[in-house]
Amino acid sequence: MDRIIEKAAILMEALPYIQEFRDSTVVVKLGGSVIEDPEKTRGVIRDIVFMECAGMKPLIVHGGGKAISRALEQADIKSCFIEGLRYTSDSAIKVVDDVLHNQVNSNLVDIMNEFNGHPESVSGKKIIRAQQKTVRDNDTGETRDLGHVGEIDSVDTESLTSLLDKNIVPIITPLARGGDGTVYNTNADTAACRIAAALKARKLAFLSDVPGILRDKDDENSLISTMHLDEIEDAISKGIIASGMVPKVKSAAEAVRAGTRKVHMIDGRIQHSLLLEIFTKKGIGTQILNGD
Repeated sequence: MDRIIEKAAILMEALPYIQEFRDSTVVVKLGGSVIEDPEKTRGVIRDIVFMECAGMKPLIVHGGGKAISRALEQADIKSCFIEGLRYTSDSAIKVVDDVLHNQVNSNLVDIMNEFNGHPESVSGKKIIRAQQKTVRDNDTGETRDLGHVGEIDSVDTESLTSLLDKNIVPIITPLARGGDGTVYNTNADTAACRIAAALKARKLAFLSDVPGILRDKDDENSLISTMHLDEIEDAISKGIIASGMVPKVKSAAEAVRAGTRKVHMIDGRIQHSLLLEIFTKKGIGTQILNGD
């Protein structure tokens, strides 16, 4: 009986949050590290189905880096880098397109259907507009392009809003099209941030293999539970936010400035981490908010 009462108490703790977030749009970015683990993937998708049943309006944006790397290797397509960024050739973008749509996205849709959710595959090529990304060569000073790597210009939210209004969960690939129809691969973190900003989502949650923003990168107990926008640049200058976390946090800040209320950075390795962050008082990750 005690365990039954405990379960009821947990539901009652979640009740005010379920009421508060009913009809709220929540963008969930699934990182490659989570997608690589079948059990973690199934756990996260089940949590998102719970959010859908609780009256929220979730969307999923996913990456697929490791699966893409494996497919490129199998196709004997060599990767080259310009100023640390991967160049995507004509042959490579075909592989990227195939893996994202026919492997990663299709798998996520199948899993959600298993849990009686209501998913729909949405190609970023239909809703994201981009231009070719360029970088400056530090040696020559020349501007060089990255092939089929895109810098996002805009997001068409009409089809996404239509799906959300029908209580359907869009599962979105981070591809885009240029004005001339060229297909571009985009950074999935940035795509999630731009989609959240365009929709003015209530929340944007990143699920990856880190607990959040750490004051000391080697100490998971140094988690920063809340960071305000005006603290970000200082944290970058001090090296608290470094490496691949810098563009992710900067993109998250842009989403908050554009109207997304909170961005959550959560450890997807922890069971039910998404629900714990949203439906409990304490939460478990880092939240980024305006603070005004």
